[in-house]
Amino acid sequence: MTERTVADRMAAVLDTRLRTLSRREPLTVPPRTSLIDCIRAIQRSGVGDSVLVVTPGGHLVGVLTERDIFAHLVGTDEDLDQPVETMLVTEPRTLRLDQTVRDALGLMQDGRYRNVPLLDEQGQLAGIVRQHDLIRVMAESFPQELLNLPPRPRGAAREAEGA
Repeated sequence: MTERTVADRMAAVLDTRLRTLSRREPLTVPPRTSLIDCIRAIQRSGVGDSVLVVTPGGHLVGVLTERDIFAHLVGTDEDLDQPVETMLVTEPRTLRLDQTVRDALGLMQDGRYRNVPLLDEQGQLAGIVRQHDLIRVMAESFPQELLNLPPRPRGAAREAEGA
């Protein structure tokens, strides 16, 4: 495949709308949830590195990330029974479903975010896009190119592999 064709395919992938990506449901809690319950929810989820505080109507109130927890709670004597609103990022960066993979990558790179809430046309929480989701899109879009890479592209094999 020519470099131009790969570049055209990459541009098409980057211009893919976020609404078309498969994505997991975000980890959510209602307002006034205690910090300890948020931490437990993150631990139980196994994949959530943040918790989104959402009203019963689906409005995003804010985000509490593992990074916030480590920076502000670990090693302190903060009261973990206090409501999450005391530590919440109340104006988190978000993306809309009609934005692109390119927009998500740019926001994640600039803000050093691992995941970003997605909002629908009415501003209601519609999901979350994670770095993992974007990597999967790239891998699925370029399987041949990825599968043909040697395990160590810059290293030479010392001996022949295989039988």
